Amino acid sequence: MGKAKTEEFAVRDARIARYSKVLGHPARVAILRLLASRQSCVCGAIVNELPLSQSTVSQHLKELKEAGLIKGDIDGTSICYCINAEEWEKAEKAITSFFEIFDRSSPECC
Repeated sequence: MGKAKTEEFAVRDARIARYSKVLGHPARVAILRLLASRQSCVCGAIVNELPLSQSTVSQHLKELKEAGLIKGDIDGTSICYCINAEEWEKAEKAITSFFEIFDRSSPECC
């Protein structure tokens, strides 16, 4: 059996796509902004800051955690979330390097 088409993409392209997908929802971007500004945050505080239900916030936190951009530690009955600095740096480098490939000095197309 042959390779799946997705296996033909470069690892770096798959990484950028993964970050883009998780950043593709405004609620997840808002959660990341909140966590980045506070260093850490208990889930209940996130719910209080956003116009979303607890279950919806939890689903977005799950997506962000699966992408590696955040991590969570259990603190009693709560989970304290924060930015995963190592993965954040990888995401920043991947996305920045992607946008830097465009040569702005080249003539406009079309």
